[in-house]
Amino acid sequence: MGKILLEMKNITKTFPGVKALDNVNLQVEEGEIHALVGENGAGKSTLMNVLSGIYPAGTYEGDIIYDGEICTFHDIKDSEAKGIIIIHQELALVPYMTIGENMFLGNERGKKYAINWDETYELAAKYIRQVGLTESARTFIKDIGVGKQQLVEIAKALAKNAKLLILDEPTSSLNEADSKALLDLLLKFKSEGLTSIIISHKLNEVAYVADKITVIRDGATIETLDKQQDDISEDRIIRGMVGRELTDRFPKREGVTIGDVNMEVKNWNVYHPLYNERKVVDNVSIKVRKGEVVGIAGLMGAGRTELAMSVFGKSYGTKISGQLFLNGEEVHLKNVRDAIHHKLAYVTEDRKGNGLILSNSIKINTSLANLEGVSSRSVIDSDKEYAVAEEYRQKLRTKCPTVEQNVGNLSGGNQQKVLLSKWMFADPDILILDEPTRGIDVGAKYEIYCIINDLAAAGKSVIMISSELPEVLGMSDRIYVMNEGRIVTELDGQEATQEKIMGSILKSSSSKADA
Repeated sequence: MGKILLEMKNITKTFPGVKALDNVNLQVEEGEIHALVGENGAGKSTLMNVLSGIYPAGTYEGDIIYDGEICTFHDIKDSEAKGIIIIHQELALVPYMTIGENMFLGNERGKKYAINWDETYELAAKYIRQVGLTESARTFIKDIGVGKQQLVEIAKALAKNAKLLILDEPTSSLNEADSKALLDLLLKFKSEGLTSIIISHKLNEVAYVADKITVIRDGATIETLDKQQDDISEDRIIRGMVGRELTDRFPKREGVTIGDVNMEVKNWNVYHPLYNERKVVDNVSIKVRKGEVVGIAGLMGAGRTELAMSVFGKSYGTKISGQLFLNGEEVHLKNVRDAIHHKLAYVTEDRKGNGLILSNSIKINTSLANLEGVSSRSVIDSDKEYAVAEEYRQKLRTKCPTVEQNVGNLSGGNQQKVLLSKWMFADPDILILDEPTRGIDVGAKYEIYCIINDLAAAGKSVIMISSELPEVLGMSDRIYVMNEGRIVTELDGQEATQEKIMGSILKSSSSKADA
């Protein structure tokens, strides 16, 4: 065994009404990549927030022993001074500031009242080269993709002399190519002596990159698996996470009759809202039938979200043109209210930014899209609102002490269930689900899949956008593949494979380049 860099002993953390961590123990060796896995709400992020000082000493029980000494971190600056740097799932970057400015925000170079910009950009250039970026340090964050923004966060950590790097769901917003590049970068840093802790629900990535895997369930340490000695297959990790075998990742959809077309989009075009000469959706035509789950696959930037949001009451884009038919009749949806009125729902991929009000309760969030359903003469009936939220809490098995709890205190999987509850209460005929399982664990994913199947069985139409190809293949009756704003192929769900999907994307890219 190598040198133990970090030991967390008997960590217990309690919030009002819930024990989030119950005598959790964790050991991390110097120079290894250690994965933390578990279902949403298991306590992974809470444990890392304890380690980084976000939950300060005195608010939890137990000891943190780092580099041989007991540490009491009162805030994040204390942990950063020791070289413990945490990168959260939601990137903490300012879009209209440069890469260099973001990297040294709060860690400025120069004197107290005079920033040394030459030193700032010189150091920023050095660290962004280390993570493989070729952009200028003076490039605005808004002008680079999410994958590169994640690399900026890592460069930012290196600039703080990171010795222990904590990454919370670092690939949740990345496509497969960017995810692989990020994981390979962690392996490179490992070879240079950097220690990392990674939290991830993508178990294939965990198995690829981690030396050891600690499983947390219901706030307690279940086991630690060693790649050199133990079986670390996905099935084995899942068994530790959920406490049972999960023999089928995707529930069978039985007894569903696919009916008539109830939504059709014809020759749909959308331009970027800021760069209005840039076409982001190019002459797209799709249709979906009652009781059908239609998948939309494609790489990040393919135009899937732009298509969905522009159809949903023109909530994205400019110079939108084309035809939208609902139940055979052409409609013109001017705004989101129109879309909801016509029984169309869009479950956003950004549940925290655009889907939910985190500072409000489950009760209030559940009724947001259908206030008429809990109102009388324009006055909200609080008792009815509570009853509706409680009904959906039970129906979707949302884990919470009460529907009066703020959504911001829920795990990612339970937040996603509240978001689904909100739109299910609006009683739509067509649901567009944009990355419905992003950042949630395999057990919660299975529950979301069951909800999708139930909606289809009730005659609803579901359009599911997902970057995870196994998910698209496992859930869809038909699949549209998008690339560079266009539909490049349509596949029957029974015949589709990952190879066919990726092949159609690559073929369309090369043919456009040749043209």
